[in-house]
This record gives sequence, structure tokens and C-alpha cells, in this order.
Amino acid sequence: MRFVYLSLSLFCTIALIWALNTRWSTGTTKTPRLGYFLSPQQGFWQNAESASADFNAQIKSPELKGKVDVYVDGRLVPHVFAENDFDAYFVQGFLHAKFRLWQMEFQTHVAAGRLSEVIGKEGLNTDRFFRRLGMVYGAEQAMAATDMDSAMKNSVNAYAAGVNAYIHSLQPENIPFEYKLLDYEPENWTPLKTYLFLMFMSFDLSGRDVNTDLQMTNAKNYFGWDNFKQLYPNVQDSLDPIIPRGTAFAKAGFKPQTPADAAQRYFGRNDTIVQKASAYQPFAVPTPDAGNGSNNWAVSGSKTKSKSPILCNDPHLGLNLPSLWFEMQISTPSHNTYGASFPGAPAVVIGFNDSIAWGVTNAGRDVMDLYNVRFKDELKKEYLMNGNWILSEQRQEVIQVRDGANLSEVVPITQYGPVLYDNEFNNPDARGLTLAVKWTANTPNSGIKAFYLLNRAKNYDDYATAIRNWTCPGQNFVFASKSGDIAIKQQGTFVAKWKNQGDFIMPGTDSVYQWQGMIPMDENPMIKNPARGFVSSANQKPTDSTYPYYLGSAHHFPLYRGIVINKKLTAMNDITPDDMKKMQTNNYNVFAEMARPVLLKYIDKNGLTPNEKKYLALLETWNLKGDPQEKGATVFRCIWDSLETAVWGDEMAGSKFKLPEPDSYSLLERMLKGTADLMADDITTKGKTETIQDDVITALRKACKALVLLEQSDQLEWAKNKDTYIQHLLKIPALNRLHLPIGGGEDMINASKSNHGPGWRMVVQLSAETEAYCIYPGGQSGNPGSIYYDTFVNSWAEGTYYKALFLKKESAASNDQVKWHITFANN
Repeated sequence: MRFVYLSLSLFCTIALIWALNTRWSTGTTKTPRLGYFLSPQQGFWQNAESASADFNAQIKSPELKGKVDVYVDGRLVPHVFAENDFDAYFVQGFLHAKFRLWQMEFQTHVAAGRLSEVIGKEGLNTDRFFRRLGMVYGAEQAMAATDMDSAMKNSVNAYAAGVNAYIHSLQPENIPFEYKLLDYEPENWTPLKTYLFLMFMSFDLSGRDVNTDLQMTNAKNYFGWDNFKQLYPNVQDSLDPIIPRGTAFAKAGFKPQTPADAAQRYFGRNDTIVQKASAYQPFAVPTPDAGNGSNNWAVSGSKTKSKSPILCNDPHLGLNLPSLWFEMQISTPSHNTYGASFPGAPAVVIGFNDSIAWGVTNAGRDVMDLYNVRFKDELKKEYLMNGNWILSEQRQEVIQVRDGANLSEVVPITQYGPVLYDNEFNNPDARGLTLAVKWTANTPNSGIKAFYLLNRAKNYDDYATAIRNWTCPGQNFVFASKSGDIAIKQQGTFVAKWKNQGDFIMPGTDSVYQWQGMIPMDENPMIKNPARGFVSSANQKPTDSTYPYYLGSAHHFPLYRGIVINKKLTAMNDITPDDMKKMQTNNYNVFAEMARPVLLKYIDKNGLTPNEKKYLALLETWNLKGDPQEKGATVFRCIWDSLETAVWGDEMAGSKFKLPEPDSYSLLERMLKGTADLMADDITTKGKTETIQDDVITALRKACKALVLLEQSDQLEWAKNKDTYIQHLLKIPALNRLHLPIGGGEDMINASKSNHGPGWRMVVQLSAETEAYCIYPGGQSGNPGSIYYDTFVNSWAEGTYYKALFLKKESAASNDQVKWHITFANN
């Protein structure tokens, strides 16, 4: 009997050990190994960081060439003082890894199509998409081009060495929380990962065209070319462009030719559906937020109280934790720079130095096109071009799948680029076509060099030289200097397209539809020291129609933030940094200012119910601001959204494929011109022809029913209605920041939407002593167990800023805002 008990005890012990070291399935997810995850010595408990944590340290590494002092202030912002650039980037890599390692590696795993290695088969479609998009191929091209510059190669290699120095110093108990939760370990960082991260950002800022081109093609096929032009007009009557109207442009140095058969083959209807059900695998395509944009502007000393230029920037991206941004200062004999960096890449991306400041917004230009290619057979080794069969390059992709069989597939590479969609990998909007993707990000480039040189720039000429290295995605680089210059240039490698080229899927069997050339960089839109005393951009079209090149579909360009920014800057004088901070957080809705009068014009109050009159009164008395407590903002948005549904919804519902929503300006400008009855008729009703007035009344009544429910659930106030939140990259609610009391939104300078908005707000006055303010919605640490995980979120939501501590080396050690000192040395 004793033996039985001993055997049973031994069996239970073995079973318990096995159970605690096994990942258990819970639906579509798996638990971590609970024995490891809950271990008091090495588990997640060890990631709980004391509020009084000591960050003082002495780091030794034989790879360093000299001594580096890092002074860390009370906000956990490091100020790096190095004797040479190699050491500076080594330390930047070490610090990025110390505070953001999991974020850095997770994002590059996604970009490389390696998500399945971490989460299993649920990541397969995402991995296949990014492999087929050419993310690794593009990163390899960028690395090869950049490595031709020895200084750049050394900088990226130094950064990688610093990341690895930290990884190799990690003890098991200090491995970041997310690794423990997902039960995997960090691997060595390579220079290629930096370029993968930059490819990920290129996709985030220009990859929406993967879906847009499909949907626009479906809309053109569904509505026909003439109706399509009415629904998706390329002319924006209210446009206030980046380069002021009336600016003279030189004649185009290159003029592309429209193919002779484009009227039929490109603009004509083509409803072909090629679908092999046995291999057809619909999936949700990764889609960047269409609102990815930003604001930036610079005002000259002629308009400021200090007589010095002021530069402002607030890029708008997804609101995530850990934040995309990491604030720091880097000082070496070659430069002294402060600003926002990307964990994953060396240098400061947006910021200032002793002489200049710079910032960026997304240009929104179409740099990605889809081509319908025809292969000879299922092997896809030959494709048709100008009547001949051309060999494709065969790229072998092997995707490792955690807890499953690896997936191996061959991705054909054509003259256009990789085949993104075919009968083996598709999505419904592609209609089963075989589509290759051509993307400027997949061409050799050294874009990272632009930031390297901007960090060191002293004047306008240095700025102009630096940004010539930037290719994709197109950006509006704003500039200001202590010498008094201000400027803005839309920079990137842009295709010289014939009108409407690339707005739809293009024929891939005829070379006349290929890109014929690129716009010379000297002909990219730019302006320096304009008479009006300011430059600005808010993702709107860069020029009016006199610019000699096709800019792309107006569907890519938001309209209204640019209008209100230029209006305000024109009226302002004696501007101070405080004025600029208030402007960045301004919630005035200029779209509503234009739309409310035409809405009210069509509403007859006779016959309205008491509730409808009540909500209409809120609209009439609203101050046109999206402030947190405003109810009128919610009323307006509900009515306008209902109106768009009433006007467009019935026609669009008949399509078998997803169509792009017409832009708000399309309807508003038609209403302003009195031509909005196009598509106002509800085709589902018979014996009656509805007008735009009928649609407005219908929209009001439907909106009011929704507003009653919102009011009953205490969601009528604007902040409660849009319910802004910041989401952890793993989308785990407990790690999110929810229900933030912040105003702003679409068409407002403060473009804070539900999970998207200003990520890095910066105001820099370039006076003799630089005066700068900044904030971002996150914290310096990526550790959810640290008080520095979300330190800045409340201040960001309130619209307050921190004054940047721009230290000088000789006084850094004695500054009373410095809390910790980290030293790096080679012995």
C-alpha cells in the first residue's frame, strides 16, 4: 500500500510539473506556461517596478570607443553625451532596448511576416500578406543602399550592437512582461530589423492604397466612369493647399503619356471575377488608418512676439502602448539634438538641435499601385508582357508556425514587384484577380540618412540636402532656423503619372501602363520664407491645379484641418509658444461651420417631434467646438453620418464588393452649390423621387432616435461619445488606458479620435536660448509594471505640455531635474 501511495504521489508530482510547463488552449488563444509565468523568482511578478526604482548604473562594453554619460531626468528622458557618434548610437540602442525591447522586436516580427512564430496559426494571413507585399525584400534593398555610406552603416551597426549588449545582459527575471505572457524569448537584433521597422512605418503611412485601389476599381466598375467622377470628385472647391494658390510653377520636366487604349481598358467597366473556390481564402487585410496624417507649421519672426521663428508639429497615428515615440537628447561633437525617436532606429526623427528645428506630416501621395498580371500556368514562372512570356523571379518564403506545421510558398516577383494576390491568397475585394504590387518603398533607398543629416543640420541648405535622401512614404518636411528662415517641402520619390493613373487596378500585360518616370525632386512642391509669414501642412493637397503633375485622387487628401490652420495663422501676430500650444489643442470644427447652415436650410421645424426639436436646438446653439463636454458636437456628427447614409447608402448597398465611402467634402460642396440631388433619391422606394431636403429630414429623424439612446446611456457629451482610448499592442484591456476625457476629432486641429490622434506634440521657439515644449500619449517605459508606462497620458489628454530639458554637457550633472546618472565605458 505504501508503494501505491508513493507511486500516486510521484505521478501527481510529475503531472503537476507537466501541467505547469504546458501552454493550454483557451479557445483561439493559449495560456503561458503557468509554472514559469507565476514563478516568484522569474515570473511576471518580477516586472513590477518600484515607484522609487533606481536607474543609476555603470555599464561596461568592449565595443565602446570612449566614455558616455547619460543623465536621466525625472520623466525618464535620457540625455546622452558621447565623445563620438558610434558610441552615441550604441547607447541609444541600449536605452531603447532597456525600456522598449518587446515593442521593438514585436513590430519587426510583424513587418517581417513572422507573427506566426509568436502566436501560432492565427498570424498566418498577416504573415503571408506582409511577405507578399515585399516587406523583407524592401528592407534588404534599403539596407544595401544605405550600407554604401560607411557613416550610415556604422551608425546602424552601432545601434544594433547596443541593443544586443542590453539583450545579453538580461537576466531571466528581467525579461519584459509580454515575452513571459506569450512564452518566448528575445533574439539578437540585426541591422535588417531597423530597416524592417522603417518598412513597417512606410506601410502604415502609404499602405492604405492596397485597399483603396481595389475599392476604387470596384466603385468605377459598379457606378461607371461618369457617375464615379461625380461621387469621387478630384476637385476640392474649398482647398487651401500647402503651397498658396497663385504660386507659379515651372513647366514639367517630364510629361507622361496616357495609353491610347486607356478609355476602354482602364476607365471602362471591367466586372471580371476570377475565382477558384477550392483555393480561395478570404481574410481581413491589414489596413492602416485612413486618418494617418499630422499637422505642422512654422511662423517667421515677423509674426512672433520674440521675433524668432516658432515651429510646431503633431503627427497623428494610432494611439498605442507602448508609444511609438521615445523622447531623448543625443549630444556628440557633431551635433546636439533633442526630440522624438523611434525605438528600433537610430537618431531623432522629429525635433531640434542648436540651430534648427524640423517636423513632418504625411504627404498622402499614391506611391503604391496594383497590376493585373497573367501567368502562363499555375506554376507562375512566366507572365505575359507585350505578347511575350517573361520569366518571373521565384522567392521562396517559409513561415514558421508555432505549435504547427511550417508554411512554405513561392512568391513570384514580376517587373512590377511581388504578386500580392492570386488564386492561392486573396481577399474578396480583389475579385480573384492575380495582382502584383509596385511600391516605391521596395526600391533601393537610404531614407534613414535624412534624419541622420537633419540631426546635424545648421541651416536651410543643410536641411534641403538632408531631406533629398527621403523617398517613401512622401512627407511634408517643415523647417525653421535660428537664422530666421522657414520653409516646407513635400519630399519623396513620386511617380510622374498621367491623370488618374494608379487610381484603379492597371493592366499588367502591356508595358505602356508601367510607371514612365519619376518627378524630378527639384520639382516637388516647396516654399521658403513666404510673404504671409508662415508655412503649414495638414495632409491636404500640396498645390492647386496649376501644378504640372497629377497628385493623385483627392480621396487621399483631407481638406478641413488645413483650412482652419491657415485661417488662424493668417490672423495671428505677436505669437508666443503658449499661443501655439493652444492652437495645437484647438477643437474648432471648420467643417461643421460650413455644413451646419446648409443642413438647417433644409429643415422645416413644423412637424418635428419634441425630441427632434430638442436635439435640433442643441445643434443650432452649439459653439462649433469639439470640447469634451459639448453635446452639439455629438448631435452634428450623428446627423451628418445619417445624411451620408441616406444619400449614398441605398446605391452602395447593391454592390457585391466593398466600395469606398465618398468623402464628406463631396456631399457638402454639392450641397453648397445646390447640386446635391445626385443620388439623393432612395432607389429602394417606388413611386417617389427623394430630394436632398427629404434626405436631410430622414437623417435628422434617424439621428434623433440614436441620440435618445446615447443620452439615456450618458454618452451624449462629445468625449464620452467618441470614447478615446490608448491600446496596448496586444489589445489586452487591462493594459490599455480607457475613457480618456479629451476633445478634438476629425476635421479639427486636435485630431484626437477614438484610437487615433496626435502622438508627439512639439512646439519649438528658435530664440537665442531654444525654448521647446512637448508631450506624447504614453510614457518612456514599455513595462506595464512601471509608473513610467503611461506617465504622460493624463497631461496629454488635458492639453498640457512639458518643457523640454535641453541640457548642455558642462552643466548637466548639476541640473536639479536630473535624477539618475548612467555611465558607459569600454573597461
